[in-house]
Amino acid sequence: MGALPKRKKSKSRAGNRLSHSALKPPVYVECPQCHDPKLPHHACPTCGTYNGREAINVEKSKKPSG
Repeated sequence: MGALPKRKKSKSRAGNRLSHSALKPPVYVECPQCHDPKLPHHACPTCGTYNGREAINVEKSKKPSG
């Protein structure tokens, strides 16, 4: 037979253990070039710059005028 707990875990102990499992909202910072929100330490998905230089090539999307 496998190992079994000797006593019931209290609600306080269970809550303390599960307190780190909560979902946190993503953190955004402002891109210094285009001022759009982006994830910190990531290239900007709008303009493609990171640390003041072009990191990725972003194609400009053409919006239909109407």
